[in-house]
Amino acid sequence: MTSLSLTGSVALVTGATSGIGAATAAALAEQGAHVLVAGRSAARGEAVVASIRERGGKADFVAADLGDAASVRQLARRATELGGGRVDILVNNAGVFPFKPTEEVTEEEFDAVYDVNVKAKFILVGELAPAMAARGKGAIVNTSTMVASYGMSGMSLYGSSKAAVNLLTKAWAAEYGPRGVRVNAIGVGPTRTEGTAAMGENLDGLASQAPLGRPAAPEEIAAAVVYLASDAASFVQGVVLPVDGGRTAV
Repeated sequence: MTSLSLTGSVALVTGATSGIGAATAAALAEQGAHVLVAGRSAARGEAVVASIRERGGKADFVAADLGDAASVRQLARRATELGGGRVDILVNNAGVFPFKPTEEVTEEEFDAVYDVNVKAKFILVGELAPAMAARGKGAIVNTSTMVASYGMSGMSLYGSSKAAVNLLTKAWAAEYGPRGVRVNAIGVGPTRTEGTAAMGENLDGLASQAPLGRPAAPEEIAAAVVYLASDAASFVQGVVLPVDGGRTAV
């Protein structure tokens, strides 16, 4: 069986200071990757890094505002520097998810969602994937959502931004796959994190519609990311893997 080991690789994880991103950073580090923890909060980022280091892993924090294109490009440069000249794994995890009726969405809110959920990913892939391709190997994992696959009231803005991510995943697989870069995504279902705490019972209600009937823990989502980033998924390319408790299966 092909190993999940990521020893010797450098992984950049965006939105890694809490929730799914923090769990993913920890899981990648446990498999031997040098993890670059990207986010806006230095305090939370350094806490994630400290936790990884306490368990014997290797990690560094990189500050970035993914709503600003210049900051995203700087993140790519700084990550490459901290990685000793390379980034082998890119986990495009950061995202924002406002839920509201279409008529209540302002232009500023629309732009902010697409800046983080789509544009930042587009820039990071453009900055980092060519070097992966030049080395003949790399892995990119994009975080998407189950509501990118079907319509749900109040989620037009969020769902449409992630539907763009699903298409970009396939387009990037076609573009960089022939040169050794695997590009995949995970379609995440309701997950209990700091960011979804405000949803309260609505999170459980949404989760109850799936066969498993409960929200995921961040570590369950992170396990899927590790799989797609590792050589265990060496023949997996251009897919959006549902990690949603079976919601999109019924």
